[in-house]
Amino acid sequence: MPRATSSVARNKRKKKILKEARGQFGARSKLYRTAKNAVERGWAYSYRDRRVRKRDFRRLWIARINAGARQHDLSYSRFISGLRNAGVELNRKVLADLAIREPEAFAELARIAREHGN
Repeated sequence: MPRATSSVARNKRKKKILKEARGQFGARSKLYRTAKNAVERGWAYSYRDRRVRKRDFRRLWIARINAGARQHDLSYSRFISGLRNAGVELNRKVLADLAIREPEAFAELARIAREHGN
């Protein structure tokens, strides 16, 4: 029976990792073992940070909405609560955008929130 080697598969695997490691500094882009470590760590960070990005944007939107609401003498929680009671179904991304780009529209929302507040 002929001897079986894994050379083609191994080379393909190594090539895939080294291609992913392009742009890394020094040995991280040249040597397979260090490149593999760097690439796998990068994958782990990117997986984690896709979720962290969502948290960060939500925090940013809340800060912007809060700043806009405070200009109309409302706290963030009272503003959101008032909108919810009024049946306004705008998400935080849109509300934050309105607070920055359309202050008149945001002022109207603040008025609605105040009317339907507790």
